[in-house]
Amino acid sequence: MVRYHAALILCFASMAPCQNWPSFRGERAIGVIEDARLPSSWDIDNGTNVAWKTTIPGLAHSSPIVWGDRVFVTTAISSDPNTVLQFPLKGELDRRTDVSKHQFRVLALDKATGKIAWDKLAYEGEPRVARHPHNSYAAPTPATDGKHLIAFFGSEGLYAYNLDGKPLWKQDVGILDQGAFDVPDYKWGYASSPVIYRNLAIVQCDQQKRSFLAAFDVETGKQIWRSERDAIPSWSSPGIYEGKSGPELITNGSEYIRGYDPLTGKELWKLKGTSMISVPTPFAAHDLIFVFSGYWRWIQPMYAIKPGGRGDISPPKDAASSERIAWTAAKGASYLNTPLVYGEYLYVMGNTGVLTCYRARTGEKVYQQRLGTGGYFTSSPVGGGGKIYFTSEDGEVYVVKAGPVYELLAENHLGDVAMATPAITERMLLYRTQHHLFALRESK
Repeated sequence: MVRYHAALILCFASMAPCQNWPSFRGERAIGVIEDARLPSSWDIDNGTNVAWKTTIPGLAHSSPIVWGDRVFVTTAISSDPNTVLQFPLKGELDRRTDVSKHQFRVLALDKATGKIAWDKLAYEGEPRVARHPHNSYAAPTPATDGKHLIAFFGSEGLYAYNLDGKPLWKQDVGILDQGAFDVPDYKWGYASSPVIYRNLAIVQCDQQKRSFLAAFDVETGKQIWRSERDAIPSWSSPGIYEGKSGPELITNGSEYIRGYDPLTGKELWKLKGTSMISVPTPFAAHDLIFVFSGYWRWIQPMYAIKPGGRGDISPPKDAASSERIAWTAAKGASYLNTPLVYGEYLYVMGNTGVLTCYRARTGEKVYQQRLGTGGYFTSSPVGGGGKIYFTSEDGEVYVVKAGPVYELLAENHLGDVAMATPAITERMLLYRTQHHLFALRESK
């Protein structure tokens, strides 16, 4: 954290705009930069409000991240020109995959121009575990603290670089056997993103057997701690809470949500009651920890958890709140995307385009509105400048005014499949689609 704050001080001292987006959905997965001046509309075809467009080879659902004047992305390039991609998610058994030889790569782009500054090969070979056709082999979003860049490719390893692309270290975390809880041999592949806390790169590795959390020193790659977990596969990234009660590493998983000491890996508390498949990333707002698990139609719990708990903090059956739970709801959670708290309101995007707005502190429903005519929403919403961006897999972007009254400001098209969550920096939206990375910015 000292390095991070030092970098921010340097940005302010130079009087240059400095809006870093260092990990999945930005700092601590909050997903909002309030003072960002972002475009409401654009036109990809004629270039209106498109600052640049860069082709990114391969297939990846990882999001772009930003530090200073660089944008960083990961990708996996198949040797099979007909690699499979299921779009949209069908929700039925589909064993198509691609286990041909791949290149697992990390790229840096110039934020002003989109030109590729460097391109590094992390690993080359056949994937050690097959993926679901809706997934990619480069689904985890990288993370940076301004000095180290951490890229995770699941079974293909954890890699560290400096921001100029110099390899620092790598770690083999083993083969991560992830797949359906009810069909264990139905391989789905990895998706959880790493997080950096102080001097630690932390990964959540939930699998069929021997699930674990692990933390590695960002300087050397040495494993600092490892915590075994009683959990089956999940695809959530860990979240970080920092507050008066001390730091907590929050994990969303099968059956239990858990809080850990991020410096030691010691379990602090647990909460029972999730879907069997958990994907959304935990995050904190208003001194509450928000966790969602929305796989089952009839089991879609949402929790606003008070930090500082110890032991089992599970609320009594059918209770709307408890000593450690500010509020909870049995239904309404999203499946693949992570909801957003912007100001006083929580925005939850349903799988097929139904947006519900709640009061974040109480869980009171404010409004519900369908966006478009359907579509599937894997990309998580982000917000800035009073606007929230919701993106469907078919590349439709709905710009909604933040606040208690629904107002659609614009509807835009990316012209490509879009599963990655966008990044925000300065006056710029960075969107990754199946084939390109776009920088969108008001041309005025």
